[in-house]
Amino acid sequence: MKKAFLIFGLFISVFAFSAAGAYAQQQQTPPAAEDLPTDPLLETDAKANLDVAQTYFRTRKAYKAVLMRFEETFAAYPSFSRMDEFLYIAGLSSFYLSQNKGKQKLNTLADTEDEKKKYTPEQLREDAKMYLSMLVEKYPNSKYKSDAQKTLKQIEPSAKK
Repeated sequence: MKKAFLIFGLFISVFAFSAAGAYAQQQQTPPAAEDLPTDPLLETDAKANLDVAQTYFRTRKAYKAVLMRFEETFAAYPSFSRMDEFLYIAGLSSFYLSQNKGKQKLNTLADTEDEKKKYTPEQLREDAKMYLSMLVEKYPNSKYKSDAQKTLKQIEPSAKK
């Protein structure tokens, strides 16, 4: 009886291993963000984050808070229907912070060593470039595209200084 269980267990192990190997050999490519179905709950949550970020951006000039909302939303729901707008205000927020604009000054933004690296003017300009370039490339029909391109042209000369 023990021998039968041992053989049966060995058979199951071999079968499971070979099936896993065959599955692993298949080329699995994740769908593009725009191809993912929209999730009404995530869409609502992302819109709320965008609304708060817009308030921080326009009225409070709290650019770090904008970036925190953007990063949270982008990580959780990259296929948000208004991601182009979020990329735009995140890009501008990074650019403005790199110039030490707004109510949150660079020297008070960082609590840890990682944050100190994250909030250097150079890193903020790179992030701004990345966000705005992503907007231009992934959302060619966005109403923010031309403004993003203008800001990218401003970032280029300041990055070379």
